[in-house]
Amino acid sequence: MEEIKKKQDKSFELLKKNFNYKNKMSAPKLVKVVLSSGTGSGLKRDKKINEVVFDRLTKITGQKPSLRKAKKSVASFKIRQGDPIGVMVNLRGERMYSFLDKLINIAFPRTKDFRGLKTSAVDEAGNLTIGIKEHIIFPETSDEELKDVFGLAITLVSTAKNKKEATAFFELIGIPFRK
Repeated sequence: MEEIKKKQDKSFELLKKNFNYKNKMSAPKLVKVVLSSGTGSGLKRDKKINEVVFDRLTKITGQKPSLRKAKKSVASFKIRQGDPIGVMVNLRGERMYSFLDKLINIAFPRTKDFRGLKTSAVDEAGNLTIGIKEHIIFPETSDEELKDVFGLAITLVSTAKNKKEATAFFELIGIPFRK
């Protein structure tokens, strides 16, 4: 946790040559980490799927998630306005750094056939979005029932101005990209 924070603080010194930064405030920083999981289609099969996802994300992040509801009714998906369709968590501060440490040092090595993230996962706004197919790569949930496995999306939001800056910054803080 402290390691990622220190790397972020040193990012100005290491990146100022490449991107012509004038002061420390212009260097990229992590703003927040967003974890989200959609449960829309699973809700019709099992009414308790939102509770399961809610509970597991609470264990993984150490923070209570919020239930997301449908903004519109969509007849083809059999969803009505106000139906719960997903779960989301925003992490900032110490929880963000401890989660990132756990993601990089524990979860990625436990992922089956993990060879690194593609640099195309970084968007033009400077954010990195990672899709995880199985939540059981996190140590808090590995010994639970395997029938309730779900995927989730993790978005690392940074203050980087473009994709090139963001990719260099994420590499610097320890995100494993493919070579």
